[in-house]
Amino acid sequence: MDIKDPIKRMDALAKARGETKYLSDYRFEGALYSRMLRSSIPRGRIVDIKLPALPEGYRLITYKDIPGKNALQMITADWPCFAETDVKFVGETIGLLVGPDRELLQKLFDQIEVEYEAQEPAITIAEGLACKGGAFLNGNNVHCSLSLQKGEDIEAVFSRAYRIVEQEITTGFQEHVYLETNAAVCTKEDGRFVIYASAQCPFYIRKSVCGLLGLKPDDIIVRQTATGGAFGGKEHFPDVLCGPLLVACYVTGKPVRLVFGREEDIANSVKRHPSRVRFKTALDKDGNILGMDSEVVYNVGAYLASSFVVLQRGCFHVTGCYSFPSERTKGIGVATNTYPSCAFRGFGAPQTLFAIETHMNYLASLLGKDPLEFKRRYLIKKGELTITSGPIIEDVKLVQMLEQVLKASGYAEKSKAYAIGSGKGIGLAFYNHGGAFTGNGESAIIKAHVKLVKHLGGPVEILCGQTEMGQGFQTALRKIAAQVLEIPPETVIYDNPDTSRVPDSGPTAASRSTMVVGNLVYKAALDMKRRIDAGEDGFEVETVYEHPEGYPWDQSTFQGVAYLGYGWGVCAVEVEIDKRTAEPVVKGIWTSHDVGHPIDELICHGQVNGGVVQGIGWASTELLQNIGGHFKQTSLSDYIIPTSMDTPTMSVEYVDNPYPWGPFGAKGMGELTFNGSAAAYVDAVSRAIGKTINAIPIPSEVIMDYMLDKEASR
Repeated sequence: MDIKDPIKRMDALAKARGETKYLSDYRFEGALYSRMLRSSIPRGRIVDIKLPALPEGYRLITYKDIPGKNALQMITADWPCFAETDVKFVGETIGLLVGPDRELLQKLFDQIEVEYEAQEPAITIAEGLACKGGAFLNGNNVHCSLSLQKGEDIEAVFSRAYRIVEQEITTGFQEHVYLETNAAVCTKEDGRFVIYASAQCPFYIRKSVCGLLGLKPDDIIVRQTATGGAFGGKEHFPDVLCGPLLVACYVTGKPVRLVFGREEDIANSVKRHPSRVRFKTALDKDGNILGMDSEVVYNVGAYLASSFVVLQRGCFHVTGCYSFPSERTKGIGVATNTYPSCAFRGFGAPQTLFAIETHMNYLASLLGKDPLEFKRRYLIKKGELTITSGPIIEDVKLVQMLEQVLKASGYAEKSKAYAIGSGKGIGLAFYNHGGAFTGNGESAIIKAHVKLVKHLGGPVEILCGQTEMGQGFQTALRKIAAQVLEIPPETVIYDNPDTSRVPDSGPTAASRSTMVVGNLVYKAALDMKRRIDAGEDGFEVETVYEHPEGYPWDQSTFQGVAYLGYGWGVCAVEVEIDKRTAEPVVKGIWTSHDVGHPIDELICHGQVNGGVVQGIGWASTELLQNIGGHFKQTSLSDYIIPTSMDTPTMSVEYVDNPYPWGPFGAKGMGELTFNGSAAAYVDAVSRAIGKTINAIPIPSEVIMDYMLDKEASR
């Protein structure tokens, strides 16, 4: 059997039957309930906290109860566990009210009053850069920045350009909408603190919260519970729950649980970074691109979290699937008084990939050229340099993928038949995604370890820190081990990770789980197979990540080979706009992806369907406004995500392009599938209404404004 042939998912029946145990199903003897006391203003000073009379067993936990350092150690340690004297965004944790009775706890919680001395907030990118209300960070509200340049000095290129074209493109917040809301419990077992969490990265949690009590990471055990979706929203954000829970458990000596309601989760959790990308492109007299300058600005929010790494990836993908003679970009992460933004599927790349595709379409329209033919001329090839001045080291099969999409969609015929402004349009986008951590991140920072255990006289068990969160990884990893060992996948044990049992294989993020951790399991299984065939039983095999030689990277300058392998994609979307209501209907979606050699095509198919529709939602209906620091849309009644009724049957195709350092040639794909559909959708809508669209999302009311030329309301 080829590894790509589908098998039944290992977790499918238990989930379908309702047997899977999620965190809210767990019960702990004597556990306390909790409610987070949060800031209700975006910026100001805490003057007083007025509490009702608290019965015995009820207590408000604050920063005063922390014996260690009041900081959550994410990539940096700037986000406090509890606000002390100042608050910087609506939803910032001030305290945790705990008690044994949930109803009484809520009544007491409703009586708490916090008195503030309010200050003027900066909410938008423009307000943050202008230091509205006065800078609250670094004197300029800049969290982080970086610059990159490839080729000739861009100013020299501009000096001889025949024409310079400028464009600004913006994207908004996006909510993760995982099926299961955020939840965690902290308890003590045999004298050690144990955290149960719906989370992507158990080892991140213990590192982040241990300093609150002056402990070491190994002093805390984190156990991932079945996680009903994440999309990056449970990468660093569980730290914000688990820190207060750890302190509360320390103070009370009892288990403490916290489960968010849906509206609470939407109003008080991290989001995708809003972005502003400005292009300045130099053309010669024949319309050829001589060079491209860009400024990438992300709204980071009050604290940094993972945003510098998000910004880096955004800048590394700002030229998308293209290569231009000269390229320069500057990235800026702006501090604002909004909820901190953090990881989200694509991790900074979708914003700039949407921007470059939209800009290339704009250039083609200004030059009177067919957008597809214009783009074709600049598609990057093997050996050509990316914006980090490192070469693409793999075959790039975009042309082959394009032919698949063109044939399946009838793009050529439809793009000619649908007149601009006719109400019908078909759009197309190219996109990619660098697999795994950038540059030397895997070897210098993550240093992943994986174990395989051959139990004496029994089964094989996989021990690693990777988490199943609905993406099918427990099935894929079992398949990899089983294929090598020549045993049935269902006989391989792979449980949710417990940090006291499994080695740290790095986060379940960055499209690295299959191509990096899966490859470690593949290598371990090869070693195990050799030893089993030699008659051994009852032993362990451990593998450690080793970076291939000959692909240099300088983390201080961001120069060199940023990614050993990319996922590549082509997506076409067809829409029809009702000219009376401006309501768009998606008539067709066609995709082709290069994910190396798929581990399981059915799992891959699910990733494509989900990612593409999620990307279209980001571009279309998922309007999430922040008004005065408060998210306006806080329920699934007013934050509108696409449903199965909104999407047609999708054409899904692949090209086979085995990756030499992946198990059976596999590459990552979880983020890739999100990265292109927004641009293809907007391209289609733009053609259908005959307008240049520079900002997303574009729900039907915004499309109506475009059709009526209501510039001010946009």
